[in-house]
Amino acid sequence: MEHVFDVLIIGAGPIGICCAIEAQKANLSYLIIEKGCLVNSLYHYPINMTFFSSSERLEIDGIPFVTTNPKPKRAEALEYYRRVHQKFNLNTHLFEEVIGADKTGDIFTVTTNKDRYTTKHIIVATGFYDIPMTLGIPGENLPKVSHYYSDPHYYANQHVVVVGASNSSIDAALETYRKGAKVSLIIRGHEISSRVKYWVKPDIENRIAEGEIDVYYNSKLTHIEPLSVHIETPTGLKTIRNDFVLALTGYQPNFALLQRLGIYVPEEGTRIPEHNPNSMETNVKGIYLAGVVCGGLNTHLWFIENSRIHAKQIFEAILN
Repeated sequence: MEHVFDVLIIGAGPIGICCAIEAQKANLSYLIIEKGCLVNSLYHYPINMTFFSSSERLEIDGIPFVTTNPKPKRAEALEYYRRVHQKFNLNTHLFEEVIGADKTGDIFTVTTNKDRYTTKHIIVATGFYDIPMTLGIPGENLPKVSHYYSDPHYYANQHVVVVGASNSSIDAALETYRKGAKVSLIIRGHEISSRVKYWVKPDIENRIAEGEIDVYYNSKLTHIEPLSVHIETPTGLKTIRNDFVLALTGYQPNFALLQRLGIYVPEEGTRIPEHNPNSMETNVKGIYLAGVVCGGLNTHLWFIENSRIHAKQIFEAILN
């Protein structure tokens, strides 16, 4: 007879790991399925990224996250979560993508690009870093345009446009500037986002004030060409030289996967998937949400530190 897992967890990020640990504590059979590497979203963060949160707020199951820095860096987080995963010897399939699921009675059959699994419960902990919010303008598909940023060295001595006013955009602007790029920031609003890390905000404001980084407030890109970009500004259309565009305008959850699982996702507004905030169960009995995916397009609602509790909520609901 085919083995039926008690719980199948989609996503091997910090919250997916939390859920697997809770399953293990409850002596429930489980499997994590992750379409990329372990903590895939964190792996794709910028190489030099520093977390806003302190290390103790990123800890799982009380296991100390030790760092000599006031705030941990990406490399330290990867090491920490990998070691936690090893400590619990979690049952995980990496580089395997969930395609969808069917339900017969109380049992789900989950289909991936490699296999099929049966389970009594599904937890979706997929995060939101997979699908970028596009600009929807001509030239966005050119090779010089990227919706992700990794290493500033690549942009040395280049004319770089960075779109956005949040942490990822500001970090990219400052780091590429310090590697010798000529940086232009394009911001839809009238100022740098108030969510920018408090130790970074004065830095970018000073670089702008000194004329070291150009900024176009209340502006937007209208067209990207191989050697230039066109910017709609309050004083009219401007064209500037450009080698690379970093369109760091945010990301969204994989709504298509949620809908294939039968989860109701509104087409308008914040698109928060339907779920009970106490049990985290969705409109599909037996399917639960955990982590930042619960916030829909409101990706500033949930973080590692405030969504770790979802694992305990889910397993209280499953066990009771």
